[in-house]
Amino acid sequence: MDSQNLFAQAQKVIPGGVNSPVRAFRAVGGTPIFIREATGARVVDTDGNEYIDYVASWGPMILGHSHPEVVAAIRDAAGRGTSYGAPTALEIGMAERLVSAFPSIEMVRMMSSGTEATMTAIRLARGWTGREKIVKFTGCYHGHADSLLVKAGSGVATLGIPGSPGVPRALAELTIPLPFNDAEQVRSAVARHGEEIACIIVEPVAGNMGVVPPRPGFLETLREVTRASGALLIFDEVITGFRLAYGGWQTLTGIVPDLTCLGKIIGGGLPVGALGGRREIMEHLAPTGPVYQAGTLSGNPLAMSAGITTLDILRGKSYRDIERRAADLCAGFLDRFRKKGLSVRINRVGSMFTLFFTADEVVDFDSASRSDTAMFASFFRGMLAAGINLAPAQFEADFVSFAHTDEEIARTVDACAKALKTL
Repeated sequence: MDSQNLFAQAQKVIPGGVNSPVRAFRAVGGTPIFIREATGARVVDTDGNEYIDYVASWGPMILGHSHPEVVAAIRDAAGRGTSYGAPTALEIGMAERLVSAFPSIEMVRMMSSGTEATMTAIRLARGWTGREKIVKFTGCYHGHADSLLVKAGSGVATLGIPGSPGVPRALAELTIPLPFNDAEQVRSAVARHGEEIACIIVEPVAGNMGVVPPRPGFLETLREVTRASGALLIFDEVITGFRLAYGGWQTLTGIVPDLTCLGKIIGGGLPVGALGGRREIMEHLAPTGPVYQAGTLSGNPLAMSAGITTLDILRGKSYRDIERRAADLCAGFLDRFRKKGLSVRINRVGSMFTLFFTADEVVDFDSASRSDTAMFASFFRGMLAAGINLAPAQFEADFVSFAHTDEEIARTVDACAKALKTL
């Protein structure tokens, strides 16, 4: 059945026809493509159309789709059972790899999603400090837990939802939203509320307002003020973990958070989340401590097998290779836009990037939101027609994988030239 008929059928039984809002193509128009299969850097929809893919399942598929070693690991694990509700050696193997990769992590609790990881991090920070207020940054998305939907990015920003009905006002009032990359506002907020703030949570490289790197000194300021005030610093590296280096952004900068949230890549394409941090804080979680967290499928053997295999492959990879291809792609895009006489900003960090349809520098959500979203939607549709699958929203990241070849990068740049003719 083709995508259009499938979408009509889906809308009868699934809200909006999708199980995650951005997939509905509301921001770009048209009917979402329903995927039948994927291999390497390509996806194929149910109509039989093949696309070079830069969505990468929103980040996890850094090795490409259907990597044979990862698939074999999943099949092998499934043959022994899909879930036990009991500890396995696989969970220890995953935890040991994460502890080894991140200097800030001494203990790890596995979960089933990045949202669970950030939600637990907030609860743990409140339990550890005895405080209730948290600081987050406008345009950063940390999952759909109540406290974190205030001025969030990703689909919340794409759909123009200021927060979400269902989030109690009293809970929302405990969240202090600040502009990303504004160190002075951070200092001011901590000066006013320091003794009430349990934690500051941040994407060290924002990926949910589009890609926005931290300004020099911004993350260092967060570390300084949290240490001085007794609040915890939480890095949400669900996207950046193992995407920009073996480890996370913190391994490149030396900035050490108290807690780190992980997901996506560490599951090799299967549902996963993890929270790690200093031993004395992590031992505040049940059963050794009073802060409760649990999950039926936490440490699922299929996800652990896929994740361990992915991490072991990544350990032998040169991230310079994937960064070079991403740099070549973005340079090709910029060249085609200049020839067309159109203004665009491309923010790239490693193998993640976003094209912003604006002439201005994009440093926070306010500057990102000034992008021409109608122009982006037109470009997206032109690229899709030319066989390129980009994230269907201006405020999202695109990803290059190790499976992308130089030929596929060149084809993508050529497709950009074709798409620009339609603008």
